[in-house]
Amino acid sequence: MRIVVVGTGYVGLVSGACFADFGHHVTCVDRDDAKIAALLHGEIPIFEPDLERLVQSNARAGRLSFTTDLAGPVRDAQAIFIAVGTPSRRGDGHADLSHVYAASREIAEAVKGFAVVVTKSTVPVGTGDEVERIFMQVNQSAGVAVVSNPEFLREGAAVRDFKHPDRIVVGTTDERARKVMGEIYRPLYLNQAPIMYTSRRTAELIKYAANAFLATKITFINEMADLAEKVGADVQEIARGIGMDNRIGSKFLHAGPGFGGSCFPKDIRALIKTAQDYDAPLRIVEAVNSVNDTRKRAMARKVAAPFGGNLRGKTIAVLGLTFKPNTDDMREAPSIPLITALQDMGATVRAFDPVGMELARIEMPDIQYSENPYECAAGADALVIVTEWEQLRALDLDRLKREMACPVVVDLRNIYDPNELTKRGFLYQSVGRAGKPEA
Repeated sequence: MRIVVVGTGYVGLVSGACFADFGHHVTCVDRDDAKIAALLHGEIPIFEPDLERLVQSNARAGRLSFTTDLAGPVRDAQAIFIAVGTPSRRGDGHADLSHVYAASREIAEAVKGFAVVVTKSTVPVGTGDEVERIFMQVNQSAGVAVVSNPEFLREGAAVRDFKHPDRIVVGTTDERARKVMGEIYRPLYLNQAPIMYTSRRTAELIKYAANAFLATKITFINEMADLAEKVGADVQEIARGIGMDNRIGSKFLHAGPGFGGSCFPKDIRALIKTAQDYDAPLRIVEAVNSVNDTRKRAMARKVAAPFGGNLRGKTIAVLGLTFKPNTDDMREAPSIPLITALQDMGATVRAFDPVGMELARIEMPDIQYSENPYECAAGADALVIVTEWEQLRALDLDRLKREMACPVVVDLRNIYDPNELTKRGFLYQSVGRAGKPEA
């Protein structure tokens, strides 16, 4: 099939490359001349495992192309996916749909005859209705079917998630659109990926509900970690004990500094605003949002605790800056409010991340950046592990201790054994595992 993907960001580029790998002919369109020029030379603007190989191999095979011209590819396309950004709107937290609506108008002006227009971007309930209205207004003769097909991709594992999905949600009641979407995803039948057909509004809400539920699990275990520290329990064993219940499951029960990234924070804010607009407030989700925002900055107090709460004049080494491993994404990363709080407390901050420092410099230009973990730790009064990169899981602990001015390690991801660190002479703090019962 001939497919156009509008937007070459995270979702658009992964989707386009994977569709091409299925055997479809895909054209990815973006207004950014520099980004398209880079992609035409095989350069990938984001860090995502296996994506570079996928893009380059399918481009060589002639199945994947890139352009700034939308009108030409759209005229011949059977399906057009809208995969542009929907960031939080400044001021009220609603999703900013200006890029979605602008893309819809451009597509409406170019499309000829029947085509399926698919919102792949995460959009609030009712967005598909507005997209449909735009097509009726701009090009009534086109006969377009507007479909919701939300993505469920984890950064760092997006290619695998696309090719081995838990489910494919397709929101449409149009039989022609169902056939087109079924044909697009037919290569996944061998993987027995279930396709769930539902109404467009239901599909739009499924995406938000899924992200809100996962964020709730993270926030729940983080609060349990705080209690575990107070009573002398181990949050990792708590997570394992409740995760073995198949009604709960073990995923997203890893205590840490709070969730970040490009999806959960903005999607939760958008869902809260939608619920308020419909006079159906989501009190649990509101609490999740509030607790998570507070937690990120509160982690600085954990770093300051070994120094009596005073970090003035101290040097703090931060390992891991991106919101999760295997991505260079710094959007809403817990490291940002943590480092800001450390600086507010008078500390000098030095940082290292395997792939995220280029983007981190844009967000935090006023901290020192190091070439490796040991350079980062040299002369530091404390070392803080913020992102659980594999490269940080097997550090030379003896060397680390020699490099540091003070052997304090604050492990916000619980990647080390407390007994091992203590045995080697470190003052070790983790999340939900340290502490004795209070009197």
